[in-house]
This record gives sequence, structure tokens and C-alpha cells, in this order.
Amino acid sequence: MAQKLPDRASGARARRRVRALIPFGRILFALALIGLGVEHFVLGDFVTGRAPAWPGWLPGRTGGAALSGAAIIAGAIAILTGRRARLAAILVAGMVLVWALLRHVPVVAGAPLLSPAWTAAGKALTFFGGALAVAGTRPPDHLLDRIPAGRFLNGTSGLLALGRLCLGTFLLITGIQHFMFTPFVASLIPAWFPGVPVFWTYFAGVALIAGGIGLLVPPTAWLAALLAGAMVFSWIWIVHLPRTLASVSDSIAIFEAPAVAGIAFVLAGARLLGTDPAGRDQLRSSRIT
Repeated sequence: MAQKLPDRASGARARRRVRALIPFGRILFALALIGLGVEHFVLGDFVTGRAPAWPGWLPGRTGGAALSGAAIIAGAIAILTGRRARLAAILVAGMVLVWALLRHVPVVAGAPLLSPAWTAAGKALTFFGGALAVAGTRPPDHLLDRIPAGRFLNGTSGLLALGRLCLGTFLLITGIQHFMFTPFVASLIPAWFPGVPVFWTYFAGVALIAGGIGLLVPPTAWLAALLAGAMVFSWIWIVHLPRTLASVSDSIAIFEAPAVAGIAFVLAGARLLGTDPAGRDQLRSSRIT
């Protein structure tokens, strides 16, 4: 009996660490959304999910950007505070779906395979699936029961599986692109970083592909999500922060990177807790805040 007590104590500590991944990931995601929402006002366009440029024939670009930015920020605050957090995350996912992801479809259809247009679409896909995954870690919302898809949207395993599929697909796309556009990717690596830029470009490409495949395979999904989240989080400081003032793209990516990392951490923590019926009960009863 005396030997089992330390095992139980260490197991409890391990579970607390696992649970901590989920709120930490949600905080990263929500704070990043606030930053992206502010960018809507600064850049005067729908920034979240790198939506295609506002149609020239459609009036109201500035007002639409401001309204959507305010809605994104409001959704992020709800996720942070936990008030109607599931509903807020689903509404964010819906905004990204309608105004970014669906608008990327004709652009990607007319672009070369795995061209940079696929990167922007992949980001929209990740934000859509990631917002749904975040929603899946919050308590059900009775308002969602009133709509046809309410049972799915108030569930857990389906939303998390969709989040893994979206993030895994995006990682695969960007990993392959590291080999297709090696000179460009290598140019993003700062001069002070040790080693040869091309080596790190290939290394990151392999890691992204492995992470994408790992996320799509249930037994390895938690580890792939955890390592991918850590890698993307490191790029905030290595790549995007030094380039923020010099590149509009990086001024957006400085918020996208923590959002993607946060999504990955949420998926890692949720997968470790379990997403089968018993796991869903454990996830909901753990009262993660």
C-alpha cells in the first residue's frame, strides 16, 4: 500500500498538468483572437483566417472590417471569461467559415497546387476547426439545442476530431511547401540563428509533415499536437516577432502563431484526457477553467 501512494500522487500531478494544457491553449487562442480583431481595425479588412481582399464591387469595407473585428474580440473575451464560451467559439468558427474559408475555395481552385494561396486557405481551415475544438472543451449551451445541428455542436469528440483534421491538414500543406519554396522559407530564418537556414527549413518541413500525419492518427495525435504546438510557439520569438515591423504578413502572423499553438495545446490536452464517451464525461466533470 505504501508503494502505491506515491504512484497515485504522481498520477494526480500528471493529470493536473494534462488538464492545464487545455486552459493554457484556450488563453493563447483567445488572446490571439483579440490581436487579430484589433488588426481588423488597423488594416481595414477581415484578417482572421487571411480572407481574400474585400470585393471591390461591395461597399462597406471599413465598416464591415470594424464590425467583424469587434465580433471577434467579443468572442475572444467570452472564451477567456467562460461566459457562453462554447457559443462564442462556435460563432467565431462560423464567421471564419463564411467570410474566409468559403471565399478561399474559388481562389484555391484557380491556383496552382499547393501554391501560397493554399497557405492562406489552410490558416482559415485551422481557425475554423480550432475554434470548434475550443468550443468542444467548454460546457454545453442550451441555446444550441434549439438548432438542427445542436447535438453535434454541444458534443465533444466530433468537434475535437474536426479540429485535429483541420490542423493536421494545414500542417501537411505547410510542411510540403517548405520543400517547394525552400529559398523563401530559408530567408525567414534570422541571421543570428545557429546553423544553415536550408537545413532548418528542411527540418521544419519534416516536423510539420510528421505532425500533420500524427494528428490524423489517433494513437499519436496527443504527442503530435503537443510537439507541433511547442514548435509553432517557438516561431513567435524566432521568426515573427523580429519581422513584425518590417512585414505586414508577420504583423498578422505574430497573432496567428500563438492561436495555432493554442489550438494544438487544446487538442493535446483533450486527447490525453480522452474523447470517447467515458472521456467526455471526464473532460466535462474536470471543471477546467
